[in-house]
Amino acid sequence: MSQNNNQTFKDKLKDFFQSAEQALKSAENSSKLYELKTRFMGSKSDLQKIMKEMKNLAPEEKPIFGKWLNEKKQALEESYLFLFRKLKQQELEQRMQEEAVDVSLPGPSKNTGGLHPVQLIIQQTVNIFKSLGYSVRTGPMIESDWNNFQALNIPPHHPSRDLQDTFYIDSDHVLRTHTSPIQVRSMLAEKPPLAVLAPGKVFRRDNDVSHSPTFHQVEGMFIDKHVSMAHLKGTLSYFVKTLFGSSTRVRFRSSYFPFTEPSAEYDCSCPICEGKGCSMCQQSGWMEIGGCGLMHPKVLALSHIDPEKWEGFAFGLGVERLAIVYYGIPHIKLFLENDIRFLEQFPFDGKG
Repeated sequence: MSQNNNQTFKDKLKDFFQSAEQALKSAENSSKLYELKTRFMGSKSDLQKIMKEMKNLAPEEKPIFGKWLNEKKQALEESYLFLFRKLKQQELEQRMQEEAVDVSLPGPSKNTGGLHPVQLIIQQTVNIFKSLGYSVRTGPMIESDWNNFQALNIPPHHPSRDLQDTFYIDSDHVLRTHTSPIQVRSMLAEKPPLAVLAPGKVFRRDNDVSHSPTFHQVEGMFIDKHVSMAHLKGTLSYFVKTLFGSSTRVRFRSSYFPFTEPSAEYDCSCPICEGKGCSMCQQSGWMEIGGCGLMHPKVLALSHIDPEKWEGFAFGLGVERLAIVYYGIPHIKLFLENDIRFLEQFPFDGKG
């Protein structure tokens, strides 16, 4: 190949590498840069076409041009790598700016579930009595007639059974009408002194504005030596004042239950009207909470506890009734309807 041909061949390569360098520097992003690399340095690039002309070089010229060409190719490759890293870094910084998270902002809000108001009252009640040293016991909802009635001084054909319309499973088993059978089980399984709390679902054949056939009770029992009515009144007064506020008044009214003697019912001043009288308390200023009394000696004896050595008191309260007073709920049926508009008024606060 003549000198002029050699110069023409070299000029083509110079122009090619100059154009390639400028094109690479003009790339807007890493994807475009890679496309240009393929165009200028790929297997079907213009460079490959130009290099085919090397066959026309004289044998002594091929090593010189080959070395020069490799240096140019290496320089172009290094330029590509430098530009690729630079563009990638710019893209990363831009992405970080666009996707930046302000950690001082509150996170996205989420709809969370909540506890049923009945469960909320049970938790509060349990926590208050736990602070007094009581422990929780549970039991089956299908109970024997003995545990539900006879062990509580309610023998067959006793007139007091008329006070409770009972769901009978068979002649010897019932849906428990109160959680007192849990106390019977505790007395039979454990030795006094005892401080037991028995929350749970109970069943009676009631169904009107103020009653439901399925409802919840929390019953308590305390057995020790030298237990008196003063201990009972102090315990229940502490519970009511802790739940509704220290200004709440508590009163006890004489009553009758076959498993306690003496027996009483206890009320609190209406938290809604503060005892002045309102529709919730039927203008009386008082709200009924539950029943209580000193444990009948016969009940202790039936559970193999010596009434000459041990004494005790027992109490019970209706959870739905407490929830109605505590939250100002107008109708007991709302507890069973699963109406989301009602339930969402009791959001979960992580406590309890």
